[in-house]
Amino acid sequence: MSRKKTAPWLQSFHAVMPLCFSYIPVGLACGVLLQKVGFDPLLTGLLSILVFSGGAQFLVASMLATHASFATTILMVFFLELRYTLLGSSLSVFMKKESRPFLAVFSQSLNDENYAVNYLKYSTDPTWNKQKAMYVNWFSMAAWAGSNVIGNVFGSVIRVDADLVHFALTAMFIFMFIMQMKNGLLILTGIFSGVLGVAFMVLFQNTFGLIVATVIASFAGLLLEKAFQKEKEKKLRHRAEQVNEPLFNFPDQEAQNHE
Repeated sequence: MSRKKTAPWLQSFHAVMPLCFSYIPVGLACGVLLQKVGFDPLLTGLLSILVFSGGAQFLVASMLATHASFATTILMVFFLELRYTLLGSSLSVFMKKESRPFLAVFSQSLNDENYAVNYLKYSTDPTWNKQKAMYVNWFSMAAWAGSNVIGNVFGSVIRVDADLVHFALTAMFIFMFIMQMKNGLLILTGIFSGVLGVAFMVLFQNTFGLIVATVIASFAGLLLEKAFQKEKEKKLRHRAEQVNEPLFNFPDQEAQNHE
């Protein structure tokens, strides 16, 4: 069957199927961990749909396991999910003519992985449209939420050490940090954030110290990035001025006499 005659939902399913399969083991593990901190299948399903972020849900499980306050947990999730503003703005170039209700629904089901699928399809497939992009989001959300709920159901019969919650979250964020090690500034900011996090946790005796450390380190990294960018632009302008300088510099009078 040709691509033109294939139903839009089937095209989307073919594009997102590998992603859906990859969600199953991680989603099951997340559901088990959420069950260990008191979530039932209904709450797990709601969290999976409303938050739809593996990192955020593992974070919620870890924060609840350490008896963190509700406000601290919300703030940590907020700062963790700020990256979606960048992902959304990146996709916005393909959705300039879409209505606000559609964008609201689409944004609710956006995450890192289905963003990558949709961005690739928009960039390479001229027939890709908002309907197919929405199907990609919904298929991936269904796979993730379903895996979470199943993991939560079987979590009551699967014995998991509570320390696994902390280990899983720590391992995940170490992996995310390593994947971001693209330049010295990011590495320096990450190390600075870790040192501040330990210091503020000792100072405040509360997980609120992690929020303070995250904000300070992010702001410091932003200032350094701007400073380095200005210095780079200054060097480029200086180099351009040197290239554009005349081969011979005549004083004004000699230039006039020469004329």
